[in-house]
Amino acid sequence: MARRTFGTVLAVVVTLLSVATPASAAARPVVTRAALDPALVAGRGANVGFLEQEAENARTDGVVIGPDRSAYTLPSEASGRRAVRLAPGQYVEFTLPAAANAITVRYSIPDAPHGGGITAPLDVTVNGAQRQRMTLTSQYSWLYNQYPFTNDPDAEMLHPDWWITECSCVPAATTPPPVITKPFRPSHFYDEQRLLLGSTHRAGDKVRLTASAGAAWTVVDLLDSELVAPPRVDRLAANVLLFGADPTGHRDSADALDRAIAFARRAHLKVYLPPGTYQVNRHILVDDVTIEGAGSWYTIVKGHEVALSTPAPDGSVHTGVGFYGDNASNVHLSGFAIEGDVRERVDTDQVNAIGGALSDSTVDGLYLHHTKVGMWFDGPMRNTRITGNVIADQVADGLNFHTGVTDSVVANNFVRNTGDDGLAMWSEKTQDARNTFDHNTVQTPVLANGIALYGGADNTVSGNLVADPIREGSAIQVGSRFGAEAFAGTLRIADNTTVRAGTFELNWKIGLGAIWFYALEKDIAADISVTGDHFLDTTYNAIMLVSDFPVKDKYTISGLRFADLRVDGTGTSVLSARSAGSASFRNVDARNVGAVAVNNCGSFNFPATGSEFSLTDLGGNESWLAPWLLPNTITCDDRPPVVPPPPPAGW
Repeated sequence: MARRTFGTVLAVVVTLLSVATPASAAARPVVTRAALDPALVAGRGANVGFLEQEAENARTDGVVIGPDRSAYTLPSEASGRRAVRLAPGQYVEFTLPAAANAITVRYSIPDAPHGGGITAPLDVTVNGAQRQRMTLTSQYSWLYNQYPFTNDPDAEMLHPDWWITECSCVPAATTPPPVITKPFRPSHFYDEQRLLLGSTHRAGDKVRLTASAGAAWTVVDLLDSELVAPPRVDRLAANVLLFGADPTGHRDSADALDRAIAFARRAHLKVYLPPGTYQVNRHILVDDVTIEGAGSWYTIVKGHEVALSTPAPDGSVHTGVGFYGDNASNVHLSGFAIEGDVRERVDTDQVNAIGGALSDSTVDGLYLHHTKVGMWFDGPMRNTRITGNVIADQVADGLNFHTGVTDSVVANNFVRNTGDDGLAMWSEKTQDARNTFDHNTVQTPVLANGIALYGGADNTVSGNLVADPIREGSAIQVGSRFGAEAFAGTLRIADNTTVRAGTFELNWKIGLGAIWFYALEKDIAADISVTGDHFLDTTYNAIMLVSDFPVKDKYTISGLRFADLRVDGTGTSVLSARSAGSASFRNVDARNVGAVAVNNCGSFNFPATGSEFSLTDLGGNESWLAPWLLPNTITCDDRPPVVPPPPPAGW
């Protein structure tokens, strides 16, 4: 969030390869999904309208940075863990793989010396002509320090009484005190910006991005190109312009939207927001109403974050643009963008793009950007469908079903660069039940997990694509933590693909799994199946089961069923068990495994009878589950050497 221009610090946050991609390199377009050959993830993830091209595969006279999976570096937060660094005047040039009239550029530029961000131009040309200029900003990137982070790169440690891995000590209790380099733990480096090109360009046309002298360096991660449909028009709706809304964005339009919504409810009409930018600096309350825009590229609802003179009853100290329901129902939102102005994380703030409780409702085709959380729902609520949205550059979660959300579906959404879990179900005090996260794509969550389930009953996670979690989380986590109710009924995790997952846990100083079961506050003992999932190019373990050390003899993880899995590449093990309990395995195929296939520590009591965690072989696991590992051979290596796997390939 905060920003700083670094000199010597650049060596810390940027890992450079010694050579650039030659300017004479072949210009044939390379289309990827999550920086992979699309064939490797066919049928998984969101069906989006754009085509992804990684900058490291394009023509450039800049320098490729990465790969690097260490936290707090620019390559580690890049899609595929590589990007291109441009000095002023250098370029990266993409060849359009299909007709397009719009692009999204994911980038990073430096912070201001003492935080606050800078802006810098980026020149965009097509075939050497039709020059347009994007104004890049670092005002919404660059966070520092410990949770919940700060915009100030010069800040002292926020929690000197916390143990930190940098010195393996508690700084406030250490004599002599350790010297902690500033800025401490820089992160959240990237942002993205969209641009309509003004005309449709053909496949094979060249889109060149040229860095300016406005920034000491510009890192380009990727370009998404898209053929955007013309604006949608609805002449039979309550047009907000008739109620005083200003499409230029100069005047606040919140009251006009309220008037249009009230009229539309009385007249049984939809509300229509035609193309334009509408300034809204507070929550718009919605209930029993349909609000449609002309499309998220054309209708933009944009607001400032506003400090409240006194805290709100919910604890908020700011407000900002957002559509909120107060136990609302029959709300349908579609076809517009919400651009917030959130630059820091304040957990008590309700400054989310969509919030409250919306039952029997739909949210479809929105672009949510620069808010705290894209969508945060506090139940009870039921029967809501969240589909076809893009959620990008949040300081906290992408979407969270919090407390008592039931019978709802989150499908075909694209989530990138969240500051916490990409998609989450959090059953705090009341179960989330019978919900489905299906065929979503979650990329580069800076902190925590791609998809997280904290308690819940009879939920499903299926067909998702999760890539590049950065630190202290997994692609998928099943966790008994954060005051969540115990898992109950069934949990089905099926047909998902993870790639470059399994991060480093700073406090434990160990590598996590691509999928991570964590029994911190209760047993995990529901009917849980993991079936048909693919774990590709995992940094550490494919599967990890953990009870935290203080509760290792209190809570267990038992009865898990793993079947029909493919594990292609692990830095360490297929399975790391650091808990008492049990699991069965059937038709789990693994290759390119970096360490002993089963790292079985159990509860670290090491009894003569073997580990407290037992494995059942149901057949078809010959590639990794050797008989000598069964049922509970102790093979505990707390921190085995990491062997980077080769790139994943067709099975």
